[in-house]
Amino acid sequence: MQGSSDGYKSGFISIVGRPNAGKSTFLNRIVGQKIAIMSDKPQTTRNKVQGVVTLEDSQMVFIDTPGINQPKNKLGDFMLKVAKNTFREVDVLLFMIDATERIGKQERFIIDMLKGAEAPVFLVMNKIDQVHPDQLPKVLSMYKEELDFAEAVPISALEGNNVEQLLAKIQQYLPEGPQYYPADQVTDHPERFIISELVREKVLHLTREEIPHSVAVVIDKIAREEGSETVRIQATIMVERDSQKGIVIGKRGALLKEIGTRARRDIEMLLGSKVFLELWVKVQKDWRNKAVHLRDFGFREDEY
Repeated sequence: MQGSSDGYKSGFISIVGRPNAGKSTFLNRIVGQKIAIMSDKPQTTRNKVQGVVTLEDSQMVFIDTPGINQPKNKLGDFMLKVAKNTFREVDVLLFMIDATERIGKQERFIIDMLKGAEAPVFLVMNKIDQVHPDQLPKVLSMYKEELDFAEAVPISALEGNNVEQLLAKIQQYLPEGPQYYPADQVTDHPERFIISELVREKVLHLTREEIPHSVAVVIDKIAREEGSETVRIQATIMVERDSQKGIVIGKRGALLKEIGTRARRDIEMLLGSKVFLELWVKVQKDWRNKAVHLRDFGFREDEY
């Protein structure tokens, strides 16, 4: 482990923003592999996902928080609490916005929360690959009227534009400190969590609008077959209504099979092994409003 006496810098950086601002795309880009799931549907990220970037002279630990929305149920309350709790424990806050959209109610809701933050707040204007450069000064001045940001950096998380420059700016604000994680580690989340998220991502991609918010994935079993390189995984996709169960399974099980095929490919890349994936679908009525089910499905307030 690197010590702090030789000028080595380290720190924690929280990425906040409304759903679909591109936070997970950014996190996956900087760590070089998929650890956060991506979807065009809101409420994709539900727990804090930590991504670790280790350079020769610094280590940056990024926390991708749930997209901040006015909460509509217990799950929404939990997600907002997770995001707000990171404000107290980080060295830099990145407020990521979609530069293609006007400032609105959700952005102002987040800005009001950021006003009380002690850590420096960066404005990260994402999706500049979709915006004419002449538009950026307008976007910047709109946001500067709302909050005095420590830095403002335009990026494209998808294309990689200016991402290195953003990392260099963050480094300037980090304190001297230890290397918290080994150099080759890119996340502190256990494989079980990432596997469940990869399955959930496929459900989000392949189902209609009524499904996304109502899905949780529980990993029932992970075991390597004796005398084989194959990893056997059993997982249950939880939904809230019988009608949703029918949608996820699909006609003659076709959709569930496609979810499994796509998830298995990503899991094999993650584990570097052949994977046998079995999926079930179970109805747990109104689980997003029941604390006991939120705990069972991995949303534990005491961990945040």
